[in-house]
Amino acid sequence: MELISDSHVPKYAQIADIFRQRIARGIWAQGFRLPANELLATEFGVSRVTIRQAVELLARDGVVEAQQGRGTFVTGMVKQDRWLKVETTLSDLAEVYRDTSPEIINISESRTDAPLLPGDGKPATKYVFMRRVHSRDKRPYCVISIYLDEKIFRRSPKRFRSETVIPILNDLRDPAIKHARQTLTIGTADLEAAKLLQVPLNSPVAEVRRVFTSADRTVIYLGEVTYRGDFVRIDMDLRP
Repeated sequence: MELISDSHVPKYAQIADIFRQRIARGIWAQGFRLPANELLATEFGVSRVTIRQAVELLARDGVVEAQQGRGTFVTGMVKQDRWLKVETTLSDLAEVYRDTSPEIINISESRTDAPLLPGDGKPATKYVFMRRVHSRDKRPYCVISIYLDEKIFRRSPKRFRSETVIPILNDLRDPAIKHARQTLTIGTADLEAAKLLQVPLNSPVAEVRRVFTSADRTVIYLGEVTYRGDFVRIDMDLRP
């Protein structure tokens, strides 16, 4: 298992997060005896001290317990923290962003064309590109690349730079959003996403692509979002 060597997240914390994922998924079920520290140290390419530090983190959370002469066992369940609901209507999605009030870190901004796909709609003359990280309680939960019609951006650049974009767009009347759709796929975190989201390389992520168009089919917004998989949940009504 490969760790992020240049991450500000210590290796023992990265390993503890991997252990939590194994417990949450039932790979290490309640009552499971953890492999010997020597085996885990070999798996991750670290010292036994680092493994002990990772296990101690879980022990403090009441997830595992060291039993003298027997080993370390899974004794509790990992708390599920899937607070981020991926909504399926535009109005609900806008309310999610209003309610979460994310902490925004802007990584870059530039003028560019948008990577549109056939069927997305007509391109605007030019887009403003913004790359940012959204966090909650200092914990990053998504990385997002935004392509916003430059004419719309210039109306309120200060707001678009400091607030979440979707609630602002949802309130627009000219141009109003006529069509909005999103696609969600399950993937794994690449090196950049892993660093920005503070998760181990190849951790599960949800990748969402959103396209908003105006009445004349001009794409006014394209958003490409990578969410931490351990925060996301999807609730859908299934038609009978």
